[in-house]
Amino acid sequence: MSTKIGIRQLVEFVLRSGDLNETKNSQNTVQNGSRIHRRLQKIRSKDVNYESEVYLKKNLTLNGQDFVLSGRADGVTITDDQILIEEIKTSDQPYEELSNNTLDLYWGQVKVYGYLTLQEHPQLDNVTLRLTYFRVSTEEITTDEKIFTRDELTKVFQSLIDEYEYWVTLRSKLRKTRNDSIKALDFPFPKFRTGQHELAGAVYKTIYSQKRLFVEAPTGTGKTISTLFPAIKAMGQEMIQRLFYLTAKQSTRYVAEEAINLMSEKGLRLKSITLTAKDKIRFPEQDVPPEEDPYMIGYYDRLKPALADLLNNEDSITRSVIEKYAKEHSVDPFEFSLDASLFCDVIICDYNYLFDPRVYLQRFFVEKDTDNFFLIDEVHNLVGRARSMYSAEISDNKISKLLKESKDIPTKSSEKFQKQLKKVRLIFNRIKRTLKDEFKEELITEDEPEELLKAISKFSDFASDWMAEQKPSDFLEDVKDYFFDCLTFTKIGALYNKSYKTRIFSNGKNIVVKILCLDPSDFIDKSLDLGLGAVLFSATLSPIDYYQRVLGGTEKSLAYQLPSPFPIGNQEILITNYIQTTYREREANQIKIIESLKALVNGQKGNYLFFFPSYTYLQQIKTAFENSYPEVKTISQVGEMDNQDRQDFLDQFQIQNKDTLVGFCVLGGIFSEGIDLRGKKLIGVAIVSVGLPGLSAENNLIRDYYDKKSHQGFEYAYQLPGFNNVLQAAGRLIRSSHDVGIILLLDQRFSMTRYTKLFPQHWQNYQRINSLKQLTSSVDNFWKEHKNEN
Repeated sequence: MSTKIGIRQLVEFVLRSGDLNETKNSQNTVQNGSRIHRRLQKIRSKDVNYESEVYLKKNLTLNGQDFVLSGRADGVTITDDQILIEEIKTSDQPYEELSNNTLDLYWGQVKVYGYLTLQEHPQLDNVTLRLTYFRVSTEEITTDEKIFTRDELTKVFQSLIDEYEYWVTLRSKLRKTRNDSIKALDFPFPKFRTGQHELAGAVYKTIYSQKRLFVEAPTGTGKTISTLFPAIKAMGQEMIQRLFYLTAKQSTRYVAEEAINLMSEKGLRLKSITLTAKDKIRFPEQDVPPEEDPYMIGYYDRLKPALADLLNNEDSITRSVIEKYAKEHSVDPFEFSLDASLFCDVIICDYNYLFDPRVYLQRFFVEKDTDNFFLIDEVHNLVGRARSMYSAEISDNKISKLLKESKDIPTKSSEKFQKQLKKVRLIFNRIKRTLKDEFKEELITEDEPEELLKAISKFSDFASDWMAEQKPSDFLEDVKDYFFDCLTFTKIGALYNKSYKTRIFSNGKNIVVKILCLDPSDFIDKSLDLGLGAVLFSATLSPIDYYQRVLGGTEKSLAYQLPSPFPIGNQEILITNYIQTTYREREANQIKIIESLKALVNGQKGNYLFFFPSYTYLQQIKTAFENSYPEVKTISQVGEMDNQDRQDFLDQFQIQNKDTLVGFCVLGGIFSEGIDLRGKKLIGVAIVSVGLPGLSAENNLIRDYYDKKSHQGFEYAYQLPGFNNVLQAAGRLIRSSHDVGIILLLDQRFSMTRYTKLFPQHWQNYQRINSLKQLTSSVDNFWKEHKNEN
């Protein structure tokens, strides 16, 4: 199979030089750029000889390996005696301010198109190349045309290929080494656990059939190795070339790294990289403007030696590895990791690198590439994350401060700034008057805030140019903060469709306008469609058809639910049918709750976690519990906990604890998923309430949206997100085949059909408990049955 090389990828890699200039912030999204391309191409199409999006390719043999160089020219006009090729570029920057290197990249790309086109027309000796530059903020079009001979373009092309040959040869050598090692690779454990072989087979078949697979694989299945191993085996068969392992949390990224390291110990040779967020991987000395940053100045002049050093010496490219080589070669570590990822086989990263329209990886996700495949871990988290990614809000809370600061700077530039910002304030004031005239504190509408979007867009255009002319100052930093708020708002506003609502509300003295994405499924679907296929998996994905629907996979996907690999009798599910935790009943049921919690811990000395739907309710029950039972040691999750605080909390759950320990935690918080307390480190979990999200205007909008769509509004907005939090918290208990313990569900609603029908298969032995006496008996009996295991 021939390896593909993109023309733009080739040109940018070879010709980039000089400083790493952080891309000038622009409102020019991919969607907007495509729209502008289509608009200009439509104008050109009036010429009968004009053709848009012309596919060009050339087969190459480099160092004995076959390659296909390909790309699409934006426009080609061919007559009997002339060829004109047009390349369209869009940005906010004035054409005359483009750097020489940027222009070299633009012209380099169209020169390759010219060379390939002349290969198909041997009767012609030259070609006219046109660069059309569209400045988005002003809609100004700049056109430049140059004529190149066949000999000139042949020299340009050969120079590019000569420079690139080392890199394609290196990548080809790495892939051969990778594929040979994969063919010899066996599953890295003596045998498959229950369900692992089936899951691995399903993943392999999904890649082969180019589908999407939604998988619920309960704790203990070994989801990470069971998805990575078959995907890597498929890579060895050349079904895919690149694997993205996307996660919501840092802890799951470490698990993926460990799985790859485990396979590497068994002979696997491939390049894997973990991408770290930009703000977490900068060196201390980079706290200066880009033009003074020693790791950005001359970045591209040092990049290739740094890449060669890295790729020839490292396979597992983690954060520490990137930092090491970035220091040695004086290159920006974040950008270096992105450039290195182009040569990697497995890329471990956060969801937002694929799904977030503001920060997705343009190197990979501008257009569909069937060489890519996606493994998406803990995918239940993607529902809320995606809504957040495709929503944005803007407020007038920063405007007064900026105007006040700018008045203290008596310059013409400052006056211009004030004039533009006051136009934005004027729109906010109109919105404020509308709320006042209608005697409302909140306004919900299906219409996009068009007037505000236009005002903010114009201000952003102005601010982009204005900031470039300013000297560093605290005021400039404040302007940048608001500028980025505006930029996000306009970028998300460009996506506004029927899945959105606009929420306008008063926040004290300020007005907030939020464009809220209620249903991100279409956006997720389009993102997933950028690769060959995807496996989306989690320990809790019930009901699976709900996740298929909200994550954009109903018609295109397969669903697979595995049973728990652990003995069902090791876990007792008890529902206190005599306790109500609705807001109105909480006070009346408080004594029953603390007595039931005490009955749970009385059954067996050990470590327990108690989960609550809010910090307020947690503190209320914790205080009552401690007052009634001061002899029981308790610790509590608090609102702000850094990594060290989190670890200190978990470190107290030791097997050798002499006394019972109870940790009070919040459902959906940092201790309700992603922690692993195996064996006797945890022997019981209590969950107080069904975990419904709090009533809110936005949750109600989601409810109303799905009521109209499927008559399942309450389930989609409240019940199912809440119950997933319950399942995740309960999943902290049984982590291995030897774990034993009790899950206590304190709310009579759990025994209702609308909840029991959601219970996973390994919860089907649940018991309804009708009194404290029965609870005490059931707890005692369970531990008597398992006395040899404790």
